[in-house]
Amino acid sequence: MTDRCNFRCHYCMPEKQKFLPHGDLLDYREISDIASRFIDHGIRKIRLTGGEPLVRRDIEILIRALGQHVHSGRLEELTLTTNGSRLAQFAPILAESGIRRINVSMDSLDPARFAKITRGGKIDSVLSGIEAAKSADISVRINMVAMKNGNEDDLLLMAQYCAENGHDLALIETMPLGSGVDGRTDEFIALDEFIAPIKDLNDFSSLNHRTSGPARYWQVEPLGLRLGLITPMSKNFCDDCNRLRLTTEGKVFMCLGSNLNVDFRAAIRNEGIGAVDRLLQKALRLKPERHDFEKQMENADLRLDRHMNATGG
Repeated sequence: MTDRCNFRCHYCMPEKQKFLPHGDLLDYREISDIASRFIDHGIRKIRLTGGEPLVRRDIEILIRALGQHVHSGRLEELTLTTNGSRLAQFAPILAESGIRRINVSMDSLDPARFAKITRGGKIDSVLSGIEAAKSADISVRINMVAMKNGNEDDLLLMAQYCAENGHDLALIETMPLGSGVDGRTDEFIALDEFIAPIKDLNDFSSLNHRTSGPARYWQVEPLGLRLGLITPMSKNFCDDCNRLRLTTEGKVFMCLGSNLNVDFRAAIRNEGIGAVDRLLQKALRLKPERHDFEKQMENADLRLDRHMNATGG
């Protein structure tokens, strides 16, 4: 929806990030028309991401427009990934638009550590937003990026918080995306190592539960937690990936770790919305067999300049 965000998480973007000019962004009509064409071609699940999608002006217009596809049965699921800071305001709108579950990015419950990771974010606003979502009958999954010597000490507290409040917890390995981003190599930790404190105290049972993403889920008992593990570095899952990413400037990337893309914005502005039908088939043919994050982690020269906020998670 946007590359802008009201947080500056140090693993996502540099502190002084340059954002796209507003004129370069797809407008809501263009996004809605592209989404409708995608649905015509068999897309059944759409996730809104950023940046922070809820900071884009009048975003409720697009959310409600896409929600009509849920209410009509053309779309199975409309979901959202957010930092949670504006959920208190938007939770009722999300629920009215057919959004039944969301992901909230939150890497620590400690106010000082949270502020350090986000470069100034307030944990209270996120927790209030999560409560508003819960009150609106929207289920919440907490997304926590694993950082070596960064938030390892927060894991047990986060797991307990999620278990007590009925939230799923997903842990995510860091990925080598974006120039000028701190800690790509120093902070990487494989999830097998990161989850050791939980495994020492609980039993893990594999679950068949799946969402639309790459998380593999485990039931953690006696804690009473459903835990998802997202392991792009230590346990590759590319052979099971079917995601397309439409950026706010109208490019479709077939892989988060690749620069291969198809420019939908230029085509629809020059040829009309019918160009989507042709370009979607082209984009599908460009989907790479797998990403090269492992090589990019080892060799900085191979890393993509594109930051996470420009493509969405």
